[in-house]
Amino acid sequence: MQNNNSKNIQEIINHLKVSGFVYQNSEIYGGLVNTWDYGDLAVNMMTAIKKYWVREFIKKEKNFQIDSKIIMNPSVWRASGHTDNFSDFLIENKINQKRYRADHIVKDLFPEINVEKATFEELEKIIVDRVKEYDNAKCDWGTIRPFNLMFKTQLGAIDSATSTTYLRPETAQGIFLNFKNVCRTSRAKLPFGIGQIGKSFRNEITPRDFIFRTREFEQMELEFFCKENEADKFYHYWIEKCVNFVKMLGLNSENIRIRPHEKEELSHYSKGTSDIEYLFPFGWGELLGIANRGNYDLSQHMKFSQESLEYLNEDGSKIIPYVIEPSIGLDRLLFALLIDAYHVEKLADDDLRTLLKLDYNIAPNQLAIFPLTKKLADKAKEIYENILINSDIRVVYDESGSIGKRYRRQDALGTPFAITIDFDTLENNIVTIRNRDTMQQEKININEIETYLNKFEK
Repeated sequence: MQNNNSKNIQEIINHLKVSGFVYQNSEIYGGLVNTWDYGDLAVNMMTAIKKYWVREFIKKEKNFQIDSKIIMNPSVWRASGHTDNFSDFLIENKINQKRYRADHIVKDLFPEINVEKATFEELEKIIVDRVKEYDNAKCDWGTIRPFNLMFKTQLGAIDSATSTTYLRPETAQGIFLNFKNVCRTSRAKLPFGIGQIGKSFRNEITPRDFIFRTREFEQMELEFFCKENEADKFYHYWIEKCVNFVKMLGLNSENIRIRPHEKEELSHYSKGTSDIEYLFPFGWGELLGIANRGNYDLSQHMKFSQESLEYLNEDGSKIIPYVIEPSIGLDRLLFALLIDAYHVEKLADDDLRTLLKLDYNIAPNQLAIFPLTKKLADKAKEIYENILINSDIRVVYDESGSIGKRYRRQDALGTPFAITIDFDTLENNIVTIRNRDTMQQEKININEIETYLNKFEK
């Protein structure tokens, strides 16, 4: 078993690009910095992950799901504090005129310093006094200044200050705005949650680390509303739920940890925040976060909108519920799952085998169908099309190259099982099924394929 610290991140990224999981965005025009498109394989994985999130966070918990829009009334972002406070620290090297995130510079060069605790002034002093070269360039630093991360856009045909709005930097606010609607139409009783899956946008100063930090990303976010005296209980409940969720998808427990935020790191409204971090080859990084946001968000929107977002208790009293927020970045989770799954094995003949040991339930394709020779293609395609049409199994057909090469190809794409149709199949309906991880083979009847694979469903 390969340890993540020993894995070469560039080797993994190259594999994902060559295999078709990830493509360079706008590649024929020279690309767009750290912007990536997902191929069919990644889309299949993300669709499966989202299905399990809906099952675990919405259906099993009897929560509600909505789909709010990316563009909202600009007052939303004034109320939430994003217009004034959603910023990173930017610093410019006056020699090459490049701009950088100050915390990234300090984290890269001085990992012993806790950048989460460092103040604006401390970061600037460290960089100006101690950093004479960075990014392969001589440095003459300017002063640090805040840089708002929201993307501006215009509503309507007239470009003016009054038409300015923003692409949402998080999906959460759309949920808060619909709290009253869900209460009314669903007759929801506390405690309950409202969740959604959707794109968010942040104008990162220095997007980096492949799909770990990008300007456009997808979130799976739940806002769980409860009474104040139950908030701490549910905060810990959702931390445990999130840990179990990523383990269920196949993440190695040795590569994840829970990191509670220290007091200095907390947002001013937060009653407690914990990150579930993953050990990437480049170090520990936030995978998802769980926050006790108190009643800040609903209170702010009540203040700015002059509309009541209070909850009516059965005894007639009104309260502003507390909110527990488990927020998962889908792109980062996809990246972590692929890194965990990536292995290069040395076989008995000193040959090397690259494989993705992805859990059956999230593998891009769960089954590959191979005819031993092209003379058996008709029978193989018949089996393939029957599975494709009559089951939910993600299946792929491949008749190109030797059986050995086809096995290796599917191993590298993470396909857990491969079925070979040979001449005996025409006589007795028996096929050979091969396990990706063990490379063991066994004979089963065509009619038993779906039953055989169903054993691996969660």
